[in-house]
Amino acid sequence: MKKTKWIVFFSVIVLLIVGASFSIGIKKSDKFKIYFDEKLIAGKNEYLADSVRGLSKMKRPNVILILADDLGQTDISLYGNKIVSTPNIDGIGRRGATFTEGYISSPVCSPSRAGLITGRYQQRFGHEFQPNNRYLNNVFEYIGFKIMPRFRPVTPIKTKYVPETEERMRQGLPPSEITMAEMLKKYGYTNALIGKWHLGAADFAIPCNRGFDYQYGFYEAFTLYTPTKNDTDDIVDVPAKRDFMDHHQWKTAEGREGNCAILRNCCERQEESKYLTDKLTDEAIAFVDRSKDQPFFLYLPYNAPHAPLQVPKQYYEQFGHIKDPVKRVYAAMIKKLDDEVGRLLSHVDSLGLGENTIIVFLSDNGGAVYNGTTDNAPYRGGKLTNFEGGLRVPFMMEWKGKIKPGTVYSNPVISLDVFSTIAAAIGIELPQDRKYDGVDLIPYVNGDSTGVPHQVLFWRSDFNVAVREGEWKYVSNAYNGEKVLYNMREDSVERKNLYYLKPDVVKHLTDDLAVWETEMVKPLWPRVVNYVYKDDEGKHVFAF
Repeated sequence: MKKTKWIVFFSVIVLLIVGASFSIGIKKSDKFKIYFDEKLIAGKNEYLADSVRGLSKMKRPNVILILADDLGQTDISLYGNKIVSTPNIDGIGRRGATFTEGYISSPVCSPSRAGLITGRYQQRFGHEFQPNNRYLNNVFEYIGFKIMPRFRPVTPIKTKYVPETEERMRQGLPPSEITMAEMLKKYGYTNALIGKWHLGAADFAIPCNRGFDYQYGFYEAFTLYTPTKNDTDDIVDVPAKRDFMDHHQWKTAEGREGNCAILRNCCERQEESKYLTDKLTDEAIAFVDRSKDQPFFLYLPYNAPHAPLQVPKQYYEQFGHIKDPVKRVYAAMIKKLDDEVGRLLSHVDSLGLGENTIIVFLSDNGGAVYNGTTDNAPYRGGKLTNFEGGLRVPFMMEWKGKIKPGTVYSNPVISLDVFSTIAAAIGIELPQDRKYDGVDLIPYVNGDSTGVPHQVLFWRSDFNVAVREGEWKYVSNAYNGEKVLYNMREDSVERKNLYYLKPDVVKHLTDDLAVWETEMVKPLWPRVVNYVYKDDEGKHVFAF
């Protein structure tokens, strides 16, 4: 007994000493101070202040931009899903254009949204990584995070310094960038952001200061669909127990505090009990009703089907043939999302607005393979990866009388094109002090332009890069030296590596990448973790 006490005593002493030594291993540093481009800020202010003549004579189309969250391309029936029927989402493509090779500019939420809302590669303005308000405090935390199985497939990066608290709060969409809402407001539009923002909570970043006249939703990457877990028989909660990130999301979102809180107009906290996908649709319909007599822009980024996984019981019961509860609740959430998209679009049509409204639907990245909800089959990988499962998303656009119904467009396009397409449709002159990376897609889908929208597309997140040009796609990982080349026309599922067989193609793509990177800037803030994705080809590491 006495011996046991001494062992315990010395063990505690050792742990205290080790902990103390670890505590000085990671320090807060002002080396991560965030600086914004003052020249671009001045150019933005000048552009937005310059009035536009003749607005009253313009017949400007309304714009509805619907963004799903972590919805893979093959998760909806238009792209081949046989488990869930999504007729309302599919209808956007059937009445307009469906893009079979529609890409997002990042395989993770916040950078992807930054590119979408600005029409520019987010690396041009430093929004390369997810905003982070939690960094490691000491080396002891790092080691625990690194070795404990429960944290996998996420692993921390090694660092001696982390940002000061003040700088963490400033991570978000830089004030130098012109959002779609700010651009449209200049042209007389009333704008609403209803749903997930995830572009920062600092004063300069919140939607009410970025061109939106109305806001309802939350700032964080996730929140609960109902305010508490298991508080009603009408809602089914399904934690993905094998996934650390899911555990983190349930815990962080509990109580809807902080950036998980539901806000109205960026300041009024809402104690909302209604299932959130329903409530966001209610808010969207109310905004359309208020704005129907003037041109409006509705940005509706649903958080479905992102975790935490919750759905009304009546939807869960529709998929009793799916034995895995995680996959079952995911299918039910997609079905619920489809019904709500249908409810909104039916209301728009009932008001006679459908004839003059541009409707775009896409997802912010591919499905999240790591939590077991989906596998993005037949494509490889998923969210957080630069494989097709992470970058290729459902992407549809409808504009009655302007886009021929049932158009299927097969050349690569990217989410950055949404900004430029809307600007061209309205006749907006973009500022000349910055480069835009999107193109107007309407001439391409209608056959008026016979070329391709993009000669080359790029992706970058720290040591991960990817390039798509014509039939070729090159993916490189400097972390472990992985380099692969695929012929996407013959091998869209990325299984046959041609890297060593096509050195000339590799050189051409890497040369293009090097030129592109000279135009990009360093990330404005550091990241925290890597994601380790494993498949039958091996282990792949991705930064986010």
